[in-house]
Amino acid sequence: MFPALICLSIILFIFTGGPVFYKQNRAGLYDRPFIIWKFRTMQTDDMESSSHQYEWKDEVPQDFSFTTPPTLTITKLGKIYRKYSIDEIPQLWNVFKGEMSFVGPRPEMIEITNHYSPTQKKRLLVKPGITGYAQVHGRSAITHGEKVNYDLYYVKHCSLLLDLKIVIRTIFIVIMGKGAW
Repeated sequence: MFPALICLSIILFIFTGGPVFYKQNRAGLYDRPFIIWKFRTMQTDDMESSSHQYEWKDEVPQDFSFTTPPTLTITKLGKIYRKYSIDEIPQLWNVFKGEMSFVGPRPEMIEITNHYSPTQKKRLLVKPGITGYAQVHGRSAITHGEKVNYDLYYVKHCSLLLDLKIVIRTIFIVIMGKGAW
């Protein structure tokens, strides 16, 4: 896997220049913050402005859908990396460090978990994953409420068999490039 990581990094550097990796604070197990790593898919000027400011009176609305800010410019190579989830490969480092698992709810931005209801916080009772139950049921095409419901199902029913099913479905979804943004 390391040679592939090096090759993908070199390709990214040749075509886009600048930093190869993008890092962001995310909420992990029990809402503990950690730094998630990704291949940079946006213009370098947009790296600092890619943080989002969310303010809700109470909890995160069920109909909330994350969208890429209009000011964010995704590179041509970045679109390919995102479509096939290549940008997520550096998260294997997070798995190696024990901050993430292969399967589990996707790690959420801290700006969002700060507004979680007690029910929504239950998705933080397991380690976040590179892929998860919500990702194989709509990926980024579902609302926050749907994502939380899928993640809570996973938290309640997690097992080796369910993880295996999620991994197999993930492979097909990534190959087809469905639901990426």
